[in-house]
Amino acid sequence: MINDHVSDMVTRIKNGCAMHKKTVSMPYTKVVASVAKVMLDEKYLSKVEVTGENVTDKALVLTLSYKADTAAISAIKRISKPGVRIYRQVDNFKPVLSGLGIAILSTSKGIMSDRQAKIGKIGGEVLLELW
Repeated sequence: MINDHVSDMVTRIKNGCAMHKKTVSMPYTKVVASVAKVMLDEKYLSKVEVTGENVTDKALVLTLSYKADTAAISAIKRISKPGVRIYRQVDNFKPVLSGLGIAILSTSKGIMSDRQAKIGKIGGEVLLELW
C-alpha cells in the first residue's frame, strides 16, 4: 500500500533514469497524472499513457526522454511532504538551478509548473523540483 503517491512517483522516475529504462509504470491517481502532464508539457517526458480499464487495474506508463544516452531528468527532488507542507507565494518563487529547472506546484487552479504559476500570479504548495 502506498501512502504518498507523489513520492513513489519520484522514486520510480529516479530509479528508471539511473537504470536507463525506456518506460516507468506506476499506479494511476489524478494527482500523479497531473504531475506527469506538467512534466510532459515541459519536455521531461516524451509520452504519458494510461493502461487498464478498472479502477484497481489502472496504471500510468511514463516514457522517459533521453538525448544521446543522457536522461532529460538529471535530478528530481520531493519538496513538500505529507508531514511538512511547503507553501510559496508568487513573490517568493526561487529559480530552480538558476532557471534551468522547474518546480511543480499544486495551486487553486490545479497542478502547474512555477513558470505557469508566475504568469497566472498564483502561489501554492511546492510538490517537487526537477532539472
